[in-house]
Amino acid sequence: MKKMLMALSLSGALLGGSTVVWAEEAASTPVTEQTVVVTETNTIPEAIEAEAPVEVAAEPEAEATLDTGDTAWILVSTALVLLMTIPGLALFYGGMVRKKNVLSTMAHSFVAAAVVSIAWIVIGYTLAFGEGNAFIGGLDKLMLSGIGTDALSGSIPEILFVVFQMTFAIITVAIISGSIAERMKFGAFVAFIAIWVVVVYAPITHWVWGGGWLGNDGALDFAGGTVVHINSGVAGLVAAYMLGKRMGLGRESMAPHNLALTVVGASLLWVGWFGFNGGSALGANGSASYAIVVTQVAAAAAALSWLVAEKVVRGKASVLGAASGAVAGLVVITPAAGFVTVGGALIMGLIGGVVCFWGITALKRTLKADDSLDAFGLHGVGGIVGAILTAVFASEFIMGDDAPANMLTQLWVQVEGVLATIAYSAVMTFIILKVIDLAIGIRVSNDDERMGLDLSQHGERVE
Repeated sequence: MKKMLMALSLSGALLGGSTVVWAEEAASTPVTEQTVVVTETNTIPEAIEAEAPVEVAAEPEAEATLDTGDTAWILVSTALVLLMTIPGLALFYGGMVRKKNVLSTMAHSFVAAAVVSIAWIVIGYTLAFGEGNAFIGGLDKLMLSGIGTDALSGSIPEILFVVFQMTFAIITVAIISGSIAERMKFGAFVAFIAIWVVVVYAPITHWVWGGGWLGNDGALDFAGGTVVHINSGVAGLVAAYMLGKRMGLGRESMAPHNLALTVVGASLLWVGWFGFNGGSALGANGSASYAIVVTQVAAAAAALSWLVAEKVVRGKASVLGAASGAVAGLVVITPAAGFVTVGGALIMGLIGGVVCFWGITALKRTLKADDSLDAFGLHGVGGIVGAILTAVFASEFIMGDDAPANMLTQLWVQVEGVLATIAYSAVMTFIILKVIDLAIGIRVSNDDERMGLDLSQHGERVE
């Protein structure tokens, strides 16, 4: 037995480079209960080293999966953004017109929600986000073709992304109504917005968010500085020029009939903007959280800077000024919400409040347009300021490797987006309104305007 053990030990040392150590009781222990301890003393034999390495199969790319947390947040955000239009913007605008026009003004926001919803699902969404070229999406998703309950857009259902973006289109169209309040035919307005959302809004959305040329150039627009605010503000200004001034402007009182409604509307806009900016992160994540914080900071800063400017210029800080200032800050931070620090948002808000106050006073007088409820002064001017300042305050701390490498280069890209949006929106808005004017007319008669649009257009009035 001892000779056998010695032979085994010698064989192990020669072949495997290991020493086999047996316990003292090995000779008397059954084979099935024996324990062998192997101690490595040499490297892997050359024969084993020479073998070809084992190939490891490449892991397949991770497929998009539904995230219920992200989905829940975008569901809430969708409701918040719709809340911004009805009743938020409807109340904000409705309180600022004369009593005889309050229903017609609120009807603009309400009908925008109806008309744009249909236009968006039929053709608007596919032109904005369908596979196409650098300027317009294709028709592959006409009537939401191919979008089932299991289709995903990132970590949320694509059908949810459709309706989330629909609410953006709705409020963009509704903002325009602030420039044409108290003098546009209701039927002409309905025809205009049905065409405008398809011909103007959808293409610009594609340029920035749908894989178009501005997005490919690196334009930064987190939640709609160009797509929503510059676009609607410029369209409103063009419409105001084409409609002409309201009868009695400068001679009769055009004072708001109920500022309480306006303050409530502004408050709903402020709260709803958390879905507007926070939801644009398209997930329940840190980016959404930070976007909400900078949104709050910018709105607060702009409200205060507007009040200071108003106090200096007019001698009193008004409640309407506070509401308008908050909206100005919300507009200014919209394109930058996912890109700037809290400090950047604070500065942007302070600047935005003062510049937008200038926009509805000195600039408005210079332009000589009857922008009834200052859609251009708030949204157009605020959107331009926000888009440009986004390049200045875009932060590597927030954006990481996606931060612009050169501020001046990014500034030019932002200016390019601003100019392209202004030019396209202005020209196409003019063409659409001109065609409608030739077909059915866009302005109510003098008698109807004197009577008030509530009665002349809807047969109703507020007592």
